[in-house]
Amino acid sequence: MAIDFNLKDVIHRVTVKFVPTFLPGMKKKYVAHSVLETTLDVHGIASKAEVYNITTPPRVIEEGLEAATKLITYLVADGYKIQTGLVNIRVRIPGVYDGTETQLPEGVLPEVQMTVAPRMRRYIQEHVQLVFDGVEESNGFISKVKDEATGQVNEGVTPDNLVTVRGYGLKIESDAQHAQQTGAFLVDASGGETRVKAVALNTPRSLMLLLPAQLSPGAAYTLLIRTQGTMKSNGSLLKSVREVRSGFTLTAL
Repeated sequence: MAIDFNLKDVIHRVTVKFVPTFLPGMKKKYVAHSVLETTLDVHGIASKAEVYNITTPPRVIEEGLEAATKLITYLVADGYKIQTGLVNIRVRIPGVYDGTETQLPEGVLPEVQMTVAPRMRRYIQEHVQLVFDGVEESNGFISKVKDEATGQVNEGVTPDNLVTVRGYGLKIESDAQHAQQTGAFLVDASGGETRVKAVALNTPRSLMLLLPAQLSPGAAYTLLIRTQGTMKSNGSLLKSVREVRSGFTLTAL
């Protein structure tokens, strides 16, 4: 069953909160983020079928998505440009050339370029109604994690390499009593925590972390920051440790 992008009687109401912007030099203090930004894998997507009145059994949807994902991967790798109702995908060859090369320069690899399909953009623009619900009162926020080895954002991360984390309320601080509890950690699906090797940059809105080498390829991790620093970063410490978790997972490459 395909999603009908022509439905006119469905309005999706998305609640958004204002959160402090992490970008320097911004003229206004806040950006808006969706409150519900749960990351769903293929199984999670299929499990929502009954909620959204999709009559195809979740098992069939999951198997179809898995098969389609595998097939699309092979086709893109073979050089096909794939157009779907959600995204358009193709292989991109980075760099510039003089026309006599017989191979890519050292360290340069083919990249995947994905763009949102026009149908998907129109559907979101026409059917999503935002409900603004004030300023988010939270312990902090992780907006994005950029892998410095590949340039991927909020996706793959390279073990034993650097990532840059942007957000607010991120600075890692502690007293001597809580030093072992605080820091940056990668949390796997079972709840196991692996501490990062080093924190190269440590500010309220930016962290640069050296990831551990012992990450399992293909495994998904949540980034967890523990700190006694206050949200105002005024130099004072909290009596207890607060946590900041990414609302998305990072896949070890």
